[in-house]
Amino acid sequence: MTRESPPFRADHVGSLLRPAELKQARARHQNGEISAAELQAVEDRAIESLIAAQAGIGLRSATDGELRRSMWHFDFLENLDGCEPFTPPQGIAFKGVATKPKGVRVAGKLGFRGHPMLDHFRFLRDHTRAVPKMTIPSPSVLHFRGGRKAISETIYPHLEDFYRDLGAAYNRAVQAFAGEGCRYLQLDETNLAYLCDPDQRAAIRVRGDDPDRLPLIYANMINAAIADRPADMRVTMHLCRGNFRSSWIAQGGYEPVAEILFNTINADGYFMEYDTARAGGFEPLRFVPKNKMVVLGLVSSKTGELESKDSLKRRIDDAARFLDVDQLCLSPQCGFASTEEGNLLSEAEQWAKLARIVEVASEVWR
Repeated sequence: MTRESPPFRADHVGSLLRPAELKQARARHQNGEISAAELQAVEDRAIESLIAAQAGIGLRSATDGELRRSMWHFDFLENLDGCEPFTPPQGIAFKGVATKPKGVRVAGKLGFRGHPMLDHFRFLRDHTRAVPKMTIPSPSVLHFRGGRKAISETIYPHLEDFYRDLGAAYNRAVQAFAGEGCRYLQLDETNLAYLCDPDQRAAIRVRGDDPDRLPLIYANMINAAIADRPADMRVTMHLCRGNFRSSWIAQGGYEPVAEILFNTINADGYFMEYDTARAGGFEPLRFVPKNKMVVLGLVSSKTGELESKDSLKRRIDDAARFLDVDQLCLSPQCGFASTEEGNLLSEAEQWAKLARIVEVASEVWR
C-alpha cells in the first residue's frame, strides 16, 4: 500500500551526520577565520548534497539534516521571543558522556515574531522535489529541560501563564511554517518518553514537578501549538530516550503515557523508538486510533551494524499484532546527529541503514 501523504512507509527522523567539510567550516567560523556568509555557503552545498542523497535512495521526504544547527533543540528555542541562551555549569548528562554546556532560559514574555529556521525551511523547499520536512523541538522541551528555575518568576509567577503563552507562541511558529508551504512538520518530543523512566520521574519530583500531571499539561500545550493548522498539513511527533554520541538517558516502555499520547494529542503520526529493549514492547500500540500512523524506529542510529531484512520484517510482524500493518511505517529510531558531533558511525553506514529501510518498506508494503 503506497502512502501519498506523510509519514511515508520509508521515512527518517531528520538529522544526518555532518560532513567533514562542514565541521571544519564551523570550527573556522567559531575561530573568526571565515565569515557567516562563507559558512552558509558551505552549509548550502552540504545540504544540497544531502537532499540529492535522500532522493537517490528513494526517500519520499527530505530534510536538511539539521546541518545548520549545533543542537536539535536549543537552536530553535533560543530564537523565540522571551528566550535567551546561557552557559550552565555543566552539559546534559548521558550514559557515560555529557554534551557541551549550553542552555536556554525564559527571561521575558514568550512570543514569536519570526525565526531564522523559516529561512532554513525555504532553502530546503526550494531545493527538493520530495516533500520537505521541518523538524522542531516540542514546546515541552522548554519546560522539562530546566523546570521552574529556568523560567523567570518575575515574568511568569504562575506556570499556567507560561504554558499558555508557550503554546500560543508555538502556534504562531506553526502557522508561519505553514505559510511558507510546510506540509510536513515534526515535533521532537523526548520528554513524554522520559516520563516513562522511574529515575527521571523521581528527579522531576525532587525539583518540585509532578510527573503524573506533566503528560496532560504537555499534551494540552502541544494541541494549542498545532491547532488550526491547514487541513493538508501533517504533524508527526518523534519520541526517543536521548541521543548524543550514540548514548542515551532514559528507559522504560510507553505504557504510562500511551493513552494521552495517542488519544489526547492531535498529531497525525508518531515516530517511536523501538530499536532496543529499553523502549519496551509493542503492547502500547493497542491505544492508537484508526486514523493515525506509527513509524516504527527499528533501525538503530547509534551503531553502524546493519540490521538484517528478516529481523526487521519479524519485528514489523510483531508490532502488527497490536496495530494494523497498514498503519505502520519504518524508520531509524532517532536522528543520526541530534547534535553537531554526531553518533559513532560512518556516513556510509548511515546511508546503508536508510537504504535498508527503503528496501524493507518496499517489500512489506509493496
